[in-house]
Amino acid sequence: MSKLHLVFGGRVSDPQGLDFTDPGALDVVGIYPDYRSAEAAWRAAAQRTVDDATMKYVVVHLHRLLQPED
Repeated sequence: MSKLHLVFGGRVSDPQGLDFTDPGALDVVGIYPDYRSAEAAWRAAAQRTVDDATMKYVVVHLHRLLQPED
């Protein structure tokens, strides 16, 4: 199975948390086949919003959700 990774972000209520204030307005950057390419996409997206402390981007390891025993 591919080790898929999802990169998305949005406005959070607390910059130290993951409580997205408007889930309907999340910016889905994309799904990537490996962590290296997902991290590059995450860095690029986060850099675009570096001056906005309430914007947060994350990398989700989809392969861990699809097969949690791995």
